[in-house]
Amino acid sequence: MKSLVLLGGGYGNMRLMKEIIPSALPSDYSITLIDRMPFHSLKTEFYALAAGTAPDKDIRVQFPKNTKINTVYGEITDIDLDNQIVSVGDTRVDYDELVIGLGCEDKYHNVPGAKEYTYSIQTVQNARKTYQAICDLPSNATIGIVGAGLSGIELASELRESRQDIKIKLFDRGERILPAFPEKLSNYVKKWFDKHDVEVVPKSNITKVDPGKLHNNEDIHEVDLVVWTAGIQPVEIVRNLPVDTNDSRRVIVNQYHQIPTYKNVYIVGDCAALPHAPSAYLAEIQADQIAEVMKLQWANKPLPEKMPELKPQGFVGSLGEKQGFAYLMEQTVTGRLARVIKSGVLWLYKYHNG
Repeated sequence: MKSLVLLGGGYGNMRLMKEIIPSALPSDYSITLIDRMPFHSLKTEFYALAAGTAPDKDIRVQFPKNTKINTVYGEITDIDLDNQIVSVGDTRVDYDELVIGLGCEDKYHNVPGAKEYTYSIQTVQNARKTYQAICDLPSNATIGIVGAGLSGIELASELRESRQDIKIKLFDRGERILPAFPEKLSNYVKKWFDKHDVEVVPKSNITKVDPGKLHNNEDIHEVDLVVWTAGIQPVEIVRNLPVDTNDSRRVIVNQYHQIPTYKNVYIVGDCAALPHAPSAYLAEIQADQIAEVMKLQWANKPLPEKMPELKPQGFVGSLGEKQGFAYLMEQTVTGRLARVIKSGVLWLYKYHNG
């Protein structure tokens, strides 16, 4: 019996299992899924869990149930690419083919105190801790959110609806929010923050984090709690693999999403060096291509000379319960419609995976 081992139960590997089970997986193959949690976590909704506007049960989806899927729960401690062994503590798992989809963790950019004195929403465990810490804050406390990307924006807006009694400061490195996208979108988000008393601090450069203090350029901001959403990087065990990576420490892959020096190993999701920003949707369309490559190889058919280009269609973000913003197929959508689209995407995902 041959073994296909999937590291991480994120969006990429969830999509891959859906594409190859039950009909495409060869009869002499089994799948082993390894994850630290006994369920798939909806990472795109961790901001709501941390803010207290979504309960824990709403951001969980059960892994697929199939006789060909074995599950191993625990922390991966070693990936031996040469001997084709994954270690989970004292448990050794051999593989014939491997898909690494272990996701990312916060990148602190060597800012002193950032790792020690800030909270995170990168894992479900961290989002839970952040939620508890926010719950314990008294009225009129100040929360600093470092990083005004999609996660920071959604967390700030959700916090405003969850805790109207606290002050929120969103530290944005750029001159305007989401500078890579049309100014109409940026202006809409900024007006929402102005209306709902969320202070946006532009041109921020956080140089140090102390307990109760954020050092921004030459200014010091008094804060009761800081959440870090200012960048991500592949998890440490992937960064330490003996393979080529780009400047962001993401693994360089060929057009078939394989490590060039280990072609039985695929990289899916945030750990892969791709020409687009990491996202759940990008991981899914990448997984679709990995599934096609595997099917051809299992059938002893040649791979295409050129794989189709990965084409993410954009993103959708929420501004609380009723408003949102989106950039889809190079079109800007704001307001209630954008929020409905996001809710619909989430409902469909749960429906098709639940």
